[in-house]
Amino acid sequence: MSNPTPPPHRTAWTGWTPSHGVPMDLALSNADPRVAFILQLGRALHTSGYSAPRLEEALVLASERLGIMGQFFSTPTSIMASFGPQDDQRTFMIRVEPGDENLGKLARVDHVTRDVLSGRLTPAEGSAAIGAIEQRAPDYGRVLTTLAFGVASGSAARFLGGGPYEMLAGLAIGLLTGLLALYAGGHPGLGRVFEPLAAFLASALAALLAVLGVPVSVLLATLAGVIILIPGLTITTAITELSSRHLASGTARLMGAFVLLMGIVFGIAFGSKFVSLAFGTIPDVAPLPMPSWTLAVSLVLTPLSFVVLLKAERRDAPWIILAGIVAFAGARLGAQLLGPELGAFGGALLTGVGSQWYSRFTNRPSQITLVPGLLLLVPGSIGLRSLTGMMTSAGVLPGVEGIFQMGLIAVSLASGILIARVVSPRRALMD
Repeated sequence: MSNPTPPPHRTAWTGWTPSHGVPMDLALSNADPRVAFILQLGRALHTSGYSAPRLEEALVLASERLGIMGQFFSTPTSIMASFGPQDDQRTFMIRVEPGDENLGKLARVDHVTRDVLSGRLTPAEGSAAIGAIEQRAPDYGRVLTTLAFGVASGSAARFLGGGPYEMLAGLAIGLLTGLLALYAGGHPGLGRVFEPLAAFLASALAALLAVLGVPVSVLLATLAGVIILIPGLTITTAITELSSRHLASGTARLMGAFVLLMGIVFGIAFGSKFVSLAFGTIPDVAPLPMPSWTLAVSLVLTPLSFVVLLKAERRDAPWIILAGIVAFAGARLGAQLLGPELGAFGGALLTGVGSQWYSRFTNRPSQITLVPGLLLLVPGSIGLRSLTGMMTSAGVLPGVEGIFQMGLIAVSLASGILIARVVSPRRALMD
């Protein structure tokens, strides 16, 4: 049977048109190893933090290279895949839980995929290799992961304008958050309320320190302690998906992030109120000034903590630190030229372009440097302004202004990412 006449172009929704001349198989066996490999690849990429458009594009490319007609649809909690001609399709639905970013797993899956698509591995061998990656023990132990939470929060306090007491309080709260995260990982019931509970404990601990006489800014210490939990990157990803016309995934992800953010705000407000009812008025002081060199130290320590929290491979640590410096410098320059809200565009653009060049010359996924760089932009831009507006406003209008600023910064970041993909070279495979 000959192939049908191809349309003039293809998108991520119509992956059956080959762009490289590989014949398409119109008949699939009940146990085609190529189908099994593509389904396992989709699950692995989804649980590694891939957005809907990138996931669908990757699966389209994989199906084309393997000579199968494939159409794919991804949401934050599921993947639908159909194989074969339109009038004789086999459709699969995979239920998945939204996964945290796992850069090490992503790099290993990318390597296996390149081996399969280049013919160095068979699809069956590729499926076995991805299965082994899924079962691989974590690269970083519990102690190091907990310390990374503390370092990220302590460094974030410096970025947010805190002084030495805020940095120490952020470190302590971050360690507590890390311990709670490890415990919640083994208890699904607790995991469902982890973020509000962590925010409650962070706010209560910061307020308690102030009541006990520690000259700490309660707001800054609390924000620093929970900064790694704020879904700023999720909001940016959702805006990117909506801009790419992936409306179902983008809307679901955006609403999920909004509900999570409201849970964190509730936890912070409840923790502060609990301490004030128990001990009376909570004193608050302005943070002490810090020397400028501490900012440079924080600029190195924060990406290093991201290496552990994002489960990146150790060899990528220098690149991740460099990405953090580029993102920070780009955001500072953009803020001077365009203002703080639109300035995030400069940081995202430079980080995106640099990540595409990194991917092209190292043949590794651009996410390895893009995600840590964006995380350095997202907390101070989206998280601080939105949460501060919601918690300290005396009325509705300041809160609405904070939400508007959050949306504007998210759009700035998403625009920088999308433009970077247009103006910079991309790998031919999965990037």
